[in-house]
Order: sequence, then structure tokens, then C-alpha cells
Amino acid sequence: MSALRTSGPARAGQYLALLAYLVFLAFPFLWLVSTAFKPAPELASLHPTWIPKDPTLDNFRQAFDEQPLLRAAANSLLAAVSAAVVAVGIATPLAYVTARHRGRLSGAATGWVVISQAFPFVLVIIPLFLVLKNLHLVNSVVGLVLVYVVWSLPFALWMLMGYVRAVPAELEEAAAVDGAGRIRTLVSVVAPLLAPGVVATALFAFVTAWNEFFFALVLLKSPGKQTLPVVLTHFLGAEGVADLGPLAAAAFLATLPSLVVFGVLQKRIAGGTLAGAVKS
Repeated sequence: MSALRTSGPARAGQYLALLAYLVFLAFPFLWLVSTAFKPAPELASLHPTWIPKDPTLDNFRQAFDEQPLLRAAANSLLAAVSAAVVAVGIATPLAYVTARHRGRLSGAATGWVVISQAFPFVLVIIPLFLVLKNLHLVNSVVGLVLVYVVWSLPFALWMLMGYVRAVPAELEEAAAVDGAGRIRTLVSVVAPLLAPGVVATALFAFVTAWNEFFFALVLLKSPGKQTLPVVLTHFLGAEGVADLGPLAAAAFLATLPSLVVFGVLQKRIAGGTLAGAVKS
């Protein structure tokens, strides 16, 4: 009975902490949306409000008039999708081999993940720039994609190794006993179980590349090749004064692709199907 009496307040505290955390996460986005639809007089008001009194789309029109947002968004989309596809395509078979055959390779892969995440951007940007310059890939979306792939590959490998280890090896052994070949086992048994992990990893690589700023700022100099995070900085004046309304509108539009992709794929990420484990 005492356990039942204490579980109620403890659970209420957990829900309260979760609610506070959600409010903490939602506050910047809600304020961004509110600012994007406010007219200039409300933005300059000393008494800001959550809901715009006179909502307007002028900030969006001004943002598109001042900066090439569509072209920048296309560049970001190309770089993010390419980086996600290539990184997952490389990491998936490597993660399977590393997870199934533990040894020095597995230890080296784990060490690579830890070491690669410890290096700050500033430390690697100069040698990285020199390497890309020798390959004639500076000021190139291809070079930027290469950087994103290399940067996200260690963490993608680490994520997929965890998903591979969660797939019971007994399922592959059972398929082999039933006469399935190696390729058939991988396609019919392992792939369906590994699909949620692949989708989650691809989403991580996509969001990381979509939001990345520093590498894009250094490597891309032509205005026509710049990505969306770099173009957003153009709404800042020479003295650091922000054109707040258009900046908020452009930033709001920049967050939509990540939200849409996550909303579409969330069921695939959360739900692990056992289709490959069912013997028909």
C-alpha cells in the first residue's frame, strides 16, 4: 500500500517535469512564429504580446524580396539529402559487420566515434579547407556534402551498431537452418528489423546537415551556392542590428522541413516492425 501511495505523487512529479521540459523546448519556436507574423509597430512595442494583434504576411514577402531564400533552401536540401543518403549507405553495411564480428574492428570503430566527436570545428577547418582546395572542391556543394558525410558518419555508425546488436542473431541462424542464403537472410530478416534504425539515422544526418552553418560559411563563397543558414545571416545589418520581422519569417520557414520530415517519419522511427521475424 505504501508503494501505491508514493507512486501517485512520484508520477505526478514526472509528468510535471516533462511538461516543464516541453514548455522549455516549445518557447523559442512559439515566440519565433509569433514574431514572424507581427507587423513592424508591434515588433517595436515595449509591451510584447504572444498573439499578434494585427497579423500580417509582410515579413514573409519582405524576406523573399531581400534574399534568395528559395535558391538557398534548394542548396540546403540538396546537401542535406545527399549527405544523409551517402552516410547511411556507407554506415549500414559497416555497422552490420562491426556489430556482428566484435573484436579490434569494433573497438576501433567505437574509438573513432569518440575521438571524432571531440574535435571542435575550428580545429579542423584549416586542414579541411586545404584538402578541399587541393581537390578543387572549395566553393562547391559537392565538397560541402563530402564534409557533411565525413562529419556525420561516425555517429551514424555508432547509432546503427546499436540497432544491429538489438536484432537477435538467432533469427539469422534460424533462417539459415530453413535454407535461406546470406543475401536472402539480410533482405528478408535483418532489413525489416533494421529499417527503423536506418530511418532514424538518416533523419539525424539530414537535420545535422540542414542546420549546419560553420562549414557552409567557410567553404561556400558564391552567393548562388550558399545554404539557408548562411543566407539567414544576411538579415543582420552592418552594425549587428537584425531586421527582426523578415529574419523571424525566414527562420520559421527554415525550420519547417525538419519538422515535416520528422512528422512524416516519426511512426517509422518509433515503431519497430517484426515482419522479418515472422515465419510464414
